[in-house]
Amino acid sequence: MDRRPLGRSELVTEPWVFGGNIFGWTVDQNAGFQVLDAFVDEGFNAIDTANVYGKGKSETMIGQWMKERGNRENLLIFTKVGADMSDTEKGLKTAYIKTSIEDSLKRLQTDYVDLYQSHKPDDSTPYEETLEAYDVLIRSGKVRVIGSSNFSPKQIRDAHDTAVVKSLPRYETEQPLYNLYDREVFEGELQDLAVKEEIGILPFFSLAAGFLTGKYRSAKDFDKSPRGARMEKYLNPKGFRILDALDKISKANDATPAEVALAWLVAQPGVSAPIASATSVEQVKSLAKGVRLALSDEDLAELTAAGK
Repeated sequence: MDRRPLGRSELVTEPWVFGGNIFGWTVDQNAGFQVLDAFVDEGFNAIDTANVYGKGKSETMIGQWMKERGNRENLLIFTKVGADMSDTEKGLKTAYIKTSIEDSLKRLQTDYVDLYQSHKPDDSTPYEETLEAYDVLIRSGKVRVIGSSNFSPKQIRDAHDTAVVKSLPRYETEQPLYNLYDREVFEGELQDLAVKEEIGILPFFSLAAGFLTGKYRSAKDFDKSPRGARMEKYLNPKGFRILDALDKISKANDATPAEVALAWLVAQPGVSAPIASATSVEQVKSLAKGVRLALSDEDLAELTAAGK
């Protein structure tokens, strides 16, 4: 197994974090329990969710599954705060973080979360206030490690500088948009910062909302899933170059395009573990194969060039 550290923290994970955004949206409880069981059976243990996913439904489903299975101590549970739950429930101020963690813990039916993440920046709240609130949660045992999501390199540096000066916990992870197609956010300044400062990168939309599975090749394919409407932006010369490269390398490696796309992502410097969802046991097995697939240097280079 390929266990990777999350930043400079004590947490380590296999190179796949299950994306819980689908729970209570496209996956009901029965199917959700099946895919989570399969995920654990494949040797993985990190699950990412957020208070805002399904307005609490995702956390609730994960909490019920953990209670029925009695497996909380074997898992890493990641959740988030900061995105808009309502007009008044949002942001990263002390009072909201304090109430949000209690709500998340209640839904998850646990007394701590392993990674608590700022879902998005909050320009109206000083970094010191947010980090002090997290420090209280860490000292109380309700949170083990903190991370950020959708932060720019400057925002991460400023938060880290504040942590050093004020002797507060730093963000050990960052969740950026990153996949074989969407590379502008991460590659360059953010990737360099992550490698230099040992920040664990947990990319979301690892399969470009499903485009990199290869099942969306024209507008007539958009109705294949609730995410199909997002595919139009990928059907362009760059997208077709990537699909051609995925088709070729998939065939050579006896793998699917999704498996190859994940293998490429796992191999990128700075990436700790991509976040990806599965809606069936078969998909779980496929994604597990993908994050364990070792591509040749030539294959990696060809994929990288296709996505330029």
